Order: sequence, then C-alpha cells, then structure tokens
Amino acid sequence: MKYIIGIDGGSQSTKVVIFDTEGHVVAEAHEPLKPLLLPKEGVALHPDDDLWTSLGLACRRALSRFPGRPGDLIGAGLCTIRCCRTILKNDGTLAHPVFSWMDLRLARPYEHVFPDVAHVTTTSGYITHRLTGRRRDTAANYAGEWPIDNLAWDWSPDPEIIRRFNLPRTMLFDLVMPGAILGTVTKAAAEATGLPEGLPVAATASDKAVEALGTGDLDEETALVSLGTYITSMVEGAEFTDTAGTYWTNLACRPHRYLYESGGIRRGMSTVTWVRELMGEGVVRRAGEAGLTPDDYLGRLAAEIPAGSEGLMTVPDWLAPASALYKRGLMIGFTGRHSGVHMYRSVMEAIALTMKGHCLAMAGELDRRLKRLIISGGGSNGDLFMQIFADVFNLPASRTEINGAVSLGSAICAAVGTGFYGSFEEAMARMIRPRDTFRPVPAQAEVYDRLDEVYKQISGHTDEILKKSYAVFN
Repeated sequence: MKYIIGIDGGSQSTKVVIFDTEGHVVAEAHEPLKPLLLPKEGVALHPDDDLWTSLGLACRRALSRFPGRPGDLIGAGLCTIRCCRTILKNDGTLAHPVFSWMDLRLARPYEHVFPDVAHVTTTSGYITHRLTGRRRDTAANYAGEWPIDNLAWDWSPDPEIIRRFNLPRTMLFDLVMPGAILGTVTKAAAEATGLPEGLPVAATASDKAVEALGTGDLDEETALVSLGTYITSMVEGAEFTDTAGTYWTNLACRPHRYLYESGGIRRGMSTVTWVRELMGEGVVRRAGEAGLTPDDYLGRLAAEIPAGSEGLMTVPDWLAPASALYKRGLMIGFTGRHSGVHMYRSVMEAIALTMKGHCLAMAGELDRRLKRLIISGGGSNGDLFMQIFADVFNLPASRTEINGAVSLGSAICAAVGTGFYGSFEEAMARMIRPRDTFRPVPAQAEVYDRLDEVYKQISGHTDEILKKSYAVFN
C-alpha cells in the first residue's frame, strides 16, 4: 500500500492529511494559525513565520499518527492560501510578514519599499522554497496584481505589463503546471517537518481551484459552493475571459482549464464562528454534555426555528471590500422572541441567499441552467446548512465523502505528478466519492423564494446610511 500527503494551508489553520491511493483518510492533523496582525484599517499580516511553523507542527502530528512506514509515502501535494504576497530576501527568508489576502494594499501593484527584497512570490512559492530549496511555484496560484499571461500560463514577456506591475522577471520564481513536481524535500526541511528527505512535492493551484478538483468534475449544470473563510461559487470552463461582469476567471487545477468564480462573502464562515462565540461558554458546556460539537448543538436548535428565522435578516458584510469600504454587517428585524440561535440560523440563511444571487448571476451570464449544487468546506458538515442551501436554491445539494476537498485535491495532484495515476481524470475517478444529497422541501423553498425578493433590496436602502456613518468613524 502506498500513501499520499495532501497539504491544505488555509486562512485559519494548516491541515495535513495522509491518504491512501483510493482517497481514504489514514491520518491527519491541523495546526491553528495565529491571529492576524491588524494594526490599522486595511492592513492584515501573518505574524512571525507562522505559515511555515504551522506546517512543520501539522506534518509532525499527522506523521505521528501514520500507521505506515516513511518509504510508503510517494509524494505530497502543496496548496496554500491564495491572493497573498510574500516578499523574500535573497536567502529565501521573509523580508516582511506575509501579506494576507485581506490586506487592502494587495489591490495595488507591488511597491518596492523594502531594499533587501530580492523575490516576490505567493505563499505557495514561499513554502515550496522552504520545502525544496527551489525557486519554483505553480502557475495556477497567481491572481490579481501579477504580470501573468493567463493564456500561456506563464509570465508575460510584455515590457509594458512588467512596468505596470513593477515586478521584473528576476524577482519572480519559475512557474510549472499543476501536477508537475516542484522539487523534493531537502534535509533541512525534513528536520523541520518530519517529512522524508527526498519526498517529491507536487504543484497544485489556488486553494479554491484545488478544492474544486477535490470535489470532482463540474459539468455545465453543476456549481460548487465553497464554505470557507472566503465563500464563493464556481463552475468550470475551457476559455479565459477578463470582460465578464458577474464573475472572474482563474486558472483551474488541471492545465489549460479555467475556473469561473462568482462574487463572494469575505470572512464568510468566520461570521458563523463569531455568532457562536458571542453566545459564550455555556454553548460549549451544553454541547459537551450532549456529546456534540458546539456547531452541531446549535445546528440542532436552529433546525427547530422556521425558515426565515421569524423575520430576522442578516447582511454578511463583516469585511468590506476595497471598492466599498463603508460596507458593514447588518442584522435587522429583531423582536423580543429572537435569541442567539435565531442569529445563528439567520447568518446561515444570509450566506445561502447572498450566494444564490452571486451564483445565479454568473450562471445567467454564462447562459447555463444549473440543476444541482455541490457544497464543500467545513460548513458542509452541518445537515441544517446543507438543507438551507437546497431550499434557498431550490436545487439538490450534495457533498462528497471528503469534505476537506483542498487536501484531497492536493493529494490528487501528487498522485498524478508522481505517475501513480496517468491522468487527473483517472485519479479523480478513483479517489473522489459522493456522500449524500439534500433535496428541497417545497414549503421551505417557497418561503425562501418570497424572502429573497425582500433580501435583495436591503443593501439598496442601507448603503446610504452606512456611507454617512463611515464618514463619522473614519
């Protein structure tokens, strides 16, 4: 029996999962990241060397639970947080804390303000260098302010584009395709992580693209909704476009395919966590007494509340985009009968209603008629959340056996890169399995259809008030 490691470096934790070659979990571990440094509005940084340190801790813990031998491991797939920026000294060490995707400065081209910076890369490029000693990175993790040619999957040779992004080729890492081998684990990296020296490390893509790969083929009638710190919906296609109005195009986790991604929700699942934590330690205690996790406990209570949370509506703008800094989260419709559990359900309903608007707008522009959803990410563990999505969209909503689809997608890339499977399609067929499907309840779908007409109008009425309050506090 051979085994594959899938690395999922997320926004809140680093997760390391060891799979067998059929996609079954053999061992896993995760290490929470430290809280972001948020010294002022628009600045968000990962403290210390947290991404690398957390990977070492998670690797060692997962390997301590691995029942096989080091020689049974054939490779590791590496996926890290997208849309971040890492600036390095010539020796590959950090010249500055890693810029989080929440840092508004990343909406602008790179500014060379630190004289000791020799290289600018993504988090995947940085971790690749730490693991393998090579200055290589996947081509499919560059979105935003980078001089990338999205048709060639390589750096643009156009001098004007290079000037616009202020990143000469000498500062950038070499690019490879998803599924290619980036290098092998060095002796120093083996000592830091416990990974076997010489283990091949395979390139993946951006985290959302790797997640899409780990959930299976997305045909033209299927959309994937990813419930992460950033929530979005995705469909696949064969062409790149940068002129769409309701979605943008990213490089997929299979070479020369593209992932169309709708608008999303920033700090999405963090908002669910925020409500749960507001409810205090009593929830944790009562959940423990019932033998449940806090989310499962609250999910059971929230399932007893009618669809629509008895009129409590939430707008999940807990983190404003750079283009509308006045945006703030809202809850309206409170009465004396509302409780923290109502708030918990209302946030889930708001996420589903918001994503319905974004997803259907994308599908309409692509001239696609959706017939089913796949839901992935930690939120898909909850039966209530799955049912809310099915009812809000009035479509069947499915989840796969491995809902940590990023780690599985990473492992699939390693299985292809090492030659264990001959193609992505073969690896996906062998390693991905459906779990279950939630179907709409007609009476609840009808409530959400009526509520949706109200919900779509809220921001139009509240934005002007938020603009005025933003001027007071900023």
